[in-house]
Amino acid sequence: MTEAAPDHLIRPDGERLALKQVDGEGPVVLWVGGFRSDMEGTKALALEAAARERGWAFVRYDHFAHGQSTGEWRKATVGRWCEDACALVDHLVEATGTQVVPVGSSMGGWVALNLTLARAKAIRGLVLINPAQDFTERLMWPDLGPVRQAEILETGETLMPDEGLGPYVLTRAMFEEARSRLLPEGPLPVRCPVHILQGRRDTSVPWRHQLGLVAQLESADVRLDLIAGGDHRLSGPADLARMVAAVEAVRSA
Repeated sequence: MTEAAPDHLIRPDGERLALKQVDGEGPVVLWVGGFRSDMEGTKALALEAAARERGWAFVRYDHFAHGQSTGEWRKATVGRWCEDACALVDHLVEATGTQVVPVGSSMGGWVALNLTLARAKAIRGLVLINPAQDFTERLMWPDLGPVRQAEILETGETLMPDEGLGPYVLTRAMFEEARSRLLPEGPLPVRCPVHILQGRRDTSVPWRHQLGLVAQLESADVRLDLIAGGDHRLSGPADLARMVAAVEAVRSA
C-alpha cells in the first residue's frame, strides 16, 4: 500500500470503524467479518499472517457495534454494515490506487456481495466463506419460531441467549431494514472472479444455500468448494490453508 490506512475510519456521524492493516503490494485483501464476530478471529489472523509472509496489502476491521468499533447495537442494521464497507473500500482505493479483494465470512459474505454490487469497479475478486446472503429473511427469521417472532413484532425486539458471547438483542428494525439489502432476483451482476468455500456440515448456513447464488452470478469465473466435514467456522489448519490459497488465486486472476 502506498499510504497507511488509519487505525480508525471516522464516519460522517462520528462513529469510528476500528481497523488494522498490513502494508504490501497488489490489490488490498479486505477481511469482512460475520454477525457478532470481530477482527481478532482465527481466519482474520490467519489472513494477516499470510499477508505478512507473502507481501499482500491487507486490512481487517470491525463492523459498526462490533469489536473495537463504536456504535450502539440496537442501531445496527445490515444497511449500515454495507454502507460502512463501501466507505472503507472508497478510502482504500483512493489511498492505494488499487482494487480490493473482499473476503467475506458468513454475514460478511452478504456484506461483500452488496459491496461488489455497489462498487463493482473497485473489486478485483471475491472470496466467500459460508456466505450468509439474505440470512435475516431466509435463515434467521424462520428459525426464531412463532413466539420470538411475535415478541419482535409486538415489542420491537427479543433477547437471544448465547453461551459463547453472551445474550444479545434482535430488533424489528434490523429485520425490516435488511429487506432493502436482499440480493435481487434473477441474474446478479457480479462479474469478477468468485470463490466460495462452504462446509457440508454447516448447520448455520446449509450448503444448499449457495446453489441459488452460484446460479445467479454473472461471473465467468465462479468456483464453489463443498468441504466434506466442514462446519460453519472453517477454522481448522486445512480450512485456513484452503482459504489462503483461494485468496492468492483471486488476487492473481
